[in-house]
Amino acid sequence: MDSLKQSFSAMSDMFYTKMDEFQQELQKNTASKTAVTTSSIAADFASFKIFIVSTLKTLQQQVEFLRMEMDRQEMRQRRKMLLLHGISEAKAENLTARVTSIFAQHLDLPNFSSSSIKTSYRFGRSSGGKPRPIVVKFTDTTVRNKVWFAKTKFKGTGFTQSEFLTKSRHDTFLEARKRFGVTNCWTRDGCIFIVGSDGVRHRVEP
Repeated sequence: MDSLKQSFSAMSDMFYTKMDEFQQELQKNTASKTAVTTSSIAADFASFKIFIVSTLKTLQQQVEFLRMEMDRQEMRQRRKMLLLHGISEAKAENLTARVTSIFAQHLDLPNFSSSSIKTSYRFGRSSGGKPRPIVVKFTDTTVRNKVWFAKTKFKGTGFTQSEFLTKSRHDTFLEARKRFGVTNCWTRDGCIFIVGSDGVRHRVEP
């Protein structure tokens, strides 16, 4: 943020300096009653246009950099979280107890207990149809990773896991699966990996 503020301040100074130069030039020409030719006006305008376009590009780059940093920060805050899909909804449900039971039963984690979960809640609005995924936040990343890397043991149970991606990463991941196929795309630690048509693995960040 500090670097972004400095960039905005520097660009603001450049704007005012350039505008002052134009104003001084106009006052100079007015005082001396010098005729301002069309060609000189066009040249000044072209110069100022280049300056504006260059500045806008710099602003756009700074904003994009800030967006990426905020996205990375959000993913760091989700590093202890996973999404659990396929668990039917019930009134007054004890999600932590249900999640603990499912993990212990299907993922072969006998030492897993409710104390390993910091919090759990349904994600999104209820539609009355497909059950909403459950956000599970673990007490530490070690437990989270043990659960994550045991996900293949959910095969045939109707339950699945996914990383709790930010919206931009989630949208990018879905688009990648459409383009390259489900088996050629996966996520790890919030990053998207794609095996391209050239057979090479690529790491992608939106």
